[in-house]
Amino acid sequence: MNRPWSLIATAPMGLEAIVARELHQLGYEDARAENGRVHFKGGPLDICRTNLWLRTADRVLVNMGEFPARTFEELFEGTKAIPWHEWIPAHGEFPVDGRSHKSQLSSVPACQGIVKKAIVEQLKQHYHIDWFEETGPLYRIEISLLNDRALLTLDTTGPGLHKRGYRKLTAKAPLKETMAAALVLLSRWNPNRPMYDPFCGSGTLLIEAAMIGWNVAPGLRRSFPAEAWPVIEEAHWEAAREEAFDSVKDDIDLQLTGSDIDAEAIRLAEAAAKSAGFSREISFHVAPVAKAKPEGDYGVVITNPPYGERLNEKDEVERMVRQLGFMAKSLPTWSFFTISPNRQFEHYFGRPADKRRKLFNGNIECQFYQYFGPLPPRPPRGLHTPEQS
Repeated sequence: MNRPWSLIATAPMGLEAIVARELHQLGYEDARAENGRVHFKGGPLDICRTNLWLRTADRVLVNMGEFPARTFEELFEGTKAIPWHEWIPAHGEFPVDGRSHKSQLSSVPACQGIVKKAIVEQLKQHYHIDWFEETGPLYRIEISLLNDRALLTLDTTGPGLHKRGYRKLTAKAPLKETMAAALVLLSRWNPNRPMYDPFCGSGTLLIEAAMIGWNVAPGLRRSFPAEAWPVIEEAHWEAAREEAFDSVKDDIDLQLTGSDIDAEAIRLAEAAAKSAGFSREISFHVAPVAKAKPEGDYGVVITNPPYGERLNEKDEVERMVRQLGFMAKSLPTWSFFTISPNRQFEHYFGRPADKRRKLFNGNIECQFYQYFGPLPPRPPRGLHTPEQS
């Protein structure tokens, strides 16, 4: 298999452009975004690199094949024509997941069964055996049907890329690590500016900012099913991890602070920051938003306030958003970035956002409200700062 592989980075709705930007920055100039996924080309080393580095994607998949599938026969023959033996060894485990949308083949279990049978038939022809015990490496396959067209993929990632490994326990209603990273990347924050989160919960936004600030690859602390695949040599994973370790910039001073009214959430945040290796770089304290006191100039507030989904919580959420607005008035050089499903957020905050962006926090439709403060003044000519590199 010397030809470039067709790869897919799956993306939460609304973050496709951010995932594509990440891929471009990693050197994949051919990255092309569409609904829920970003297509790009690569080989074994690229599967390793993207699993380690992508901050906002859900998974990295191998595109095994696409073809029309209006009947079970078309689905069977199209699946069987794919050279599965180039990937799956005789003892490999290959479960099949499925989904169907706007397609004549609407029974997902039936489609899964057809795909499994077709793969078994193809492997039988190559390995000349009739029974596959499936005791080896995991090759999770998905059949996705959309508008009578089938897409078959292999999952290289396993548990979603938001599973960084540092968050063992969480406060209620946590923000996914991938979404937290996206909010930081969408903001004006850089490691030379203070950052504050007055509703920090279990600290995810601040930890993701620390990882971005120090250029820490988010997948360094975890493993992936594709590490056991013979088609990807162990040397590729070693090279990708060595590159990631060499890229860490832990000599940058970070100014990261979080507060929350919930003492238990702060305890969890401190434990997560310690697990991630940032216990000295991030400071946490118990305080309501009304008493939060960010320090410094030209800082950035990035936060995910409580949503108040229960009727008796709505007044409390309104009060907290108003207090966030009062904070913004007292910090004229700071920028504020907030994700919220509250359609009245701008009213309670006290002014319309400079920019809004629709995002989905899980299945909840939200807006990312962006309030731009002034940028820090440029240093005198001759001085050099990291952000100018």
